[in-house]
Order: sequence, then structure tokens, then C-alpha cells
Amino acid sequence: MPEGHSVHRSARDLLARFGGGVVLVGSPQGRFAEGAALLDERALVATEAHGKHLLARFEGGRTLHVHLGLYGRWTFGEGAPEAPRGQVRLRLEGERAWADLRGPTACEVLDPAGVAALHARLGEDPLRPDADPGAAHARISRSRVGVGALLMQQEVVAGVGTTFRAEVLFRNGVDPFRPGRELARAEWDAVWADLVRLMAAGVRAGRIVTTRPEHRSRRGSPSRADSFYVYGRAGQPCRVCSTPVEATLVAGRHLMWCPTCQPRK
Repeated sequence: MPEGHSVHRSARDLLARFGGGVVLVGSPQGRFAEGAALLDERALVATEAHGKHLLARFEGGRTLHVHLGLYGRWTFGEGAPEAPRGQVRLRLEGERAWADLRGPTACEVLDPAGVAALHARLGEDPLRPDADPGAAHARISRSRVGVGALLMQQEVVAGVGTTFRAEVLFRNGVDPFRPGRELARAEWDAVWADLVRLMAAGVRAGRIVTTRPEHRSRRGSPSRADSFYVYGRAGQPCRVCSTPVEATLVAGRHLMWCPTCQPRK
């Protein structure tokens, strides 16, 4: 499932291609035909992301809401679009660009009340300027659940997935099974600041890289194999201490950590 940085990047790309102009909106697949008709031939006013949810506001007060889920993806193109291939749920066409959406979990039109309700049920997003890390810590500090599981709860912190979860906890030496109520505010502030840095870099680069240059096998742009400390590296030696990276399933999602660099307290 795409993590929050990629959704913010898609929101930025949609606005760059279609913002301010009249957009032709259709549903080649037919499953979103009714919603597409509500947005067709209207100007795209603004876009934003909140966690893994993308919102595109059109003139007239209607907003397109997209959640990619496990299988959804955007395809962007320039100039005149080609004939639709496969199951295209949504197609956007502007004067100079087009975009196709396939396989989303959610693709719907919301009114202002629906948008407000969506924001209300989501937690703090490290990439949003209105995010309040204190509000996230208030929820974390009341919970006996492990920090690693809490970071994946979108009503607590929005946009973090398995990669950012594993990497930010490693970088800050936090045991993922440590109860949230044992995480001091200063420790949380450090985790939050690191999430902001890593996710913002992910928006700029279009990929996740969390390793520092001194912990990579070669100089220059890091390969995928050199991009992570623990994510996807179960059984391999920790880049810092050489202890084998451990892994388990938590709520059906893979969790990886180094038992030496992230000791239990």
C-alpha cells in the first residue's frame, strides 16, 4: 500500500497538471460514471492529502476523494491521452495532460460535510502544516499498545506505513513493542521530527531512503538494497551493530527491528 509521501506527491502532481483549468472527467470502466458526471467540465481548484487519502476540490464545492488501497495506482501522461487500457476507474483530461486511476479502494465525490468528516476521523499527518504532534502524543501516551502498532493506526498518525514505521523507530532507538504510555514527550518529538524529515524527502525524491551515507555499501545515489536500515532486511546483519534484524507480524503487517539498537526498557 502506498505510504503518505506518495499520496502527497500525487496531489501535487494533479494540481500541477490540471489546477485552475477545466477538466474533462470520465469513467471508461463505468463504475464511477455517476460521480464523474458531477465533476465533468469543472475547474480543479485545489488538491491536498491527509495520510493516505487524496482530495481534489472542483469548483461548485464538490471534492474527489481517492484512497488507493493495496492495488490502486495513478498513471500520468502529457498531451492527448491514448485509448484506455484495462479497468480505468477514472480519467482526467486537461489541455496539456491526462491522468488515469486504476484499482482504488475508494473513489467518490464528497460534499464539504463529507470532507470535514474524513479529516475528523484521521490522525495527525507529518506532511500537513496543520498537524499537531502533541495531539498524537496525547493519544499514544494513554495507550498500553506498542508504539509500533500505534504508528500504523491512521486515526493516531496518518500516512505512516510499514516502511516509515520500521525505519523511524530504528533511527530513534525505540523498541516497537514498548507501550505508548511509556514513550516520553521528548522521545515522541524526536520521532515526529524524523518522520517529517523522512516523509518530506520522500515527496521530493519519489522514493523512501532512510539510511545515512556512512551506513551504505557505496557512494552516490543509494540503491534500493542500501535504502533501509531494517525494512525488508529480516535475518540480515544490522547496518550499525551487525545483530541479525528480527521480524514478525503485528496485526497482519510485517514489522522489523534490531533488538540491540532498539532495546527493551
